[in-house]
Amino acid sequence: MTGADTPGTSGSPGSGRPDRNGGDGDGFGTHLSELAALVVAYAKQETIAPLKNLGRYVAWGVAGAVLFAVGGAMLTLTAVRVVQAETAPHLTGNLTWVPYLGGVVVAVSGLAWAVLRIVKGDDALRTRRG
Repeated sequence: MTGADTPGTSGSPGSGRPDRNGGDGDGFGTHLSELAALVVAYAKQETIAPLKNLGRYVAWGVAGAVLFAVGGAMLTLTAVRVVQAETAPHLTGNLTWVPYLGGVVVAVSGLAWAVLRIVKGDDALRTRRG
């Protein structure tokens, strides 16, 4: 039995056998650099892509919240102006605060609705649907 035939020793370059390091002539440093590159690629794949998707959700959420807030303010202002226009001769003098109370009622009811939806979540919809 020659040195090339014994297990765990380096084979001859043309024998097709792996050398002592387990590779095809590659050293430990090459395997280590490949491992590092693989870990970096995996980390990028598992962190950067989900963070980009999370950024999209956050952007849409912020845009929706801003539009919801502007809509709520417009609805409150509309309630105040409707009460002022419909009760123009009656709510004058010391009663000019009443339309603003109507606006506060509209705003508080919208806030209460939003808080209840946040607290209950989708459970209320699931039980209602069956």
